[in-house]
Amino acid sequence: MDHRAIWGEMVPIIAIVMGIGIAMLGMWLDYRKKSEIYALHHKERMAAIEKGMDVPPLPPELFHRHGRTPADSLRRGLVWLAIGAALTTAMMLEDHRGAAYGLIPAAIGIANLIYYFTQSRIPAAPKA
Repeated sequence: MDHRAIWGEMVPIIAIVMGIGIAMLGMWLDYRKKSEIYALHHKERMAAIEKGMDVPPLPPELFHRHGRTPADSLRRGLVWLAIGAALTTAMMLEDHRGAAYGLIPAAIGIANLIYYFTQSRIPAAPKA
């Protein structure tokens, strides 16, 4: 059996396994970081209770996920739209029959821009 053929079959397998492995490692590290923060805060609360001090409340940052801002939607929309326009233009200039596939990232960009413009018109909820 040819070694080139074996490597040709192994590259996609290795890429898939590494991609999934890196994603799982990221999730595990995030879980471990959060559990260590909770354990440290729990120890701090127990020490405060034992000393008769006021128990500090949990910081709200522990409960809120880092959300996307409207500026993120604007940036993502412009990037996807530019990628789609560039891909479609390049494929059309090369007389490629699949030039319409460049409209897919352009549609994603337009959807992000629509989201940005509709969210900017919604009034913000008052903070309690």
